[in-house]
Amino acid sequence: MVYANPVEPQLASGAFYDRLSVPFYLSPDKLEGDYAPVRFERELRLFRAYCPAGAVLDVGCSTGAFLFQIKSRYAGDYTVTGTDVAGAALDYAGSRGIEVIREPFLNVAFGERRFDAVTFWAVIEHLVQPKQFLRKAATVLKPGGCCFILVPNLKSLAVRVLGASYRYIMPDHVNYFTAATLKRFAAAEPAFEIARLGSSHFNPLVILKDFRAGTARVADEERARLLKRTTAYKQNPLLRPFKWVYSGVENGLARLKLADNLFAVLRKRI
Repeated sequence: MVYANPVEPQLASGAFYDRLSVPFYLSPDKLEGDYAPVRFERELRLFRAYCPAGAVLDVGCSTGAFLFQIKSRYAGDYTVTGTDVAGAALDYAGSRGIEVIREPFLNVAFGERRFDAVTFWAVIEHLVQPKQFLRKAATVLKPGGCCFILVPNLKSLAVRVLGASYRYIMPDHVNYFTAATLKRFAAAEPAFEIARLGSSHFNPLVILKDFRAGTARVADEERARLLKRTTAYKQNPLLRPFKWVYSGVENGLARLKLADNLFAVLRKRI
């Protein structure tokens, strides 16, 4: 695993994300993109295959978009809870009917409360103590419950083409995984067995934009605008033939472990 050392104190404490919550997480473009029905389509397919119902804890839930999707799409199947350190983002999640815990995950005293699923969608790469987060996830899961992890792929096509110019090679990300190191990371927690490992997501617009931009950090506003634009393309019925081609390319990259992200599904041993 590649990791940053040293890490800025505000990143380690979570203060950075609390400060970012209003200008980025709550920007209209970001909210529209996150709450669009297609935003979590890959994550939902994976999640539903291993957790068709139950109590769900989303660590790093931000504005609650993933939890909102499963709560609204599958009414009655799930009870949902989110935890994060970004106060304004949690305020928004609460306004959408999401139960929120306003403490860092490692500090939360769950008592006897247990979950059927714990999710870390694009979170582990931000953590200074990822092994402790994984260990705590195991303690709050029911036997047979699943932990879901999604992280950027350090050996993706985008990284191979762009290198340090890729927007997700950034100070906010203090851990970077390949398929091999994610597998070792997951296997290091004895409470879990690996149910599935894979690669997913591909955004050619990001590669094109970052290739043109060079090594300059992409502004948060631009990241939010591109998310909104990509979401609009996915929902445009006129682009359906292109979606079939796109899906074929994405599936091919996934088989080669060259897609943008890596994922892991870990099942707590019974």
